[in-house]
Amino acid sequence: MPSIYQLKPAFQGLLRPLVRALAGFGVSANQVTVFAVVLCGAVGAAVALIGDPRILLLLPIALFVRMALNAIDGMLAREHAQQSKLGAILNELGDVAGDAAMYLPLALRTGFPVAAIVVFVLLGVVVEMTGVVGVQIGASRRYDGFGKSDRAFVVGAIGLVYGSGGVPRAWLAWPFWIAAALSACAVVARARRALAEIRAKGDAA
Repeated sequence: MPSIYQLKPAFQGLLRPLVRALAGFGVSANQVTVFAVVLCGAVGAAVALIGDPRILLLLPIALFVRMALNAIDGMLAREHAQQSKLGAILNELGDVAGDAAMYLPLALRTGFPVAAIVVFVLLGVVVEMTGVVGVQIGASRRYDGFGKSDRAFVVGAIGLVYGSGGVPRAWLAWPFWIAAALSACAVVARARRALAEIRAKGDAA
């Protein structure tokens, strides 16, 4: 299944000059990771507390900035000798915590589909956990299928459309349920690819 994640190398190329500048100023990968989570929490709080639907227009902007921050922290770690065990923990936990902090508050808004949003967020956590489990069993960290960037695209699009009042709210549950179904498929895909990778290593040994 194609994923927005496949665009990551090109996006990183655009960010590389900024990453070099940040490294020169002494900014660490872990600081960027923590800042991204704080950003998610702040946006989630705004979505929960501000009733004006135009606040949802903040979502696509914040999600794009977060995507950039996630790319930057990884590049700082890999390309500027900042990789660490703590950084790996912060990166994985930051992804799922940031998703929950920004997406779950949508369920608090009047007329928004609570069940669909909760299932969407929970399956997102399971998708990322499945990717990490690949490492635990001896495979690589799996990113197959509908992942973090795809979930961000869905929520950003919802924020843009509903923040501008473009679509009746009665249709709002469908994108979340469709995204949840695609997330479930991603769980299966990541598990199968991890197991296939292990079998291939065994055959090559």
